[in-house]
Amino acid sequence: MIINVKVKPESSKEIVKMDGDRLLVQIKEKAENNKANISLIKLLAKHYQVEHSQIKIKNGFSSTKKMVEV
Repeated sequence: MIINVKVKPESSKEIVKMDGDRLLVQIKEKAENNKANISLIKLLAKHYQVEHSQIKIKNGFSSTKKMVEV
């Protein structure tokens, strides 16, 4: 399953919710040294109840708009 994700780094809370046609994910980590991407993968794995290895960022590694495969 491919999901369009909008990431908001440096948020006060970690939240996963639908925002129109994409998933809005707020994470506490800063968007530096891949920390935000790692946090995104962990949070989505928990949300979808799958292993971390089953979440892959397909597009948008350095962007707030990403395509993620679950």
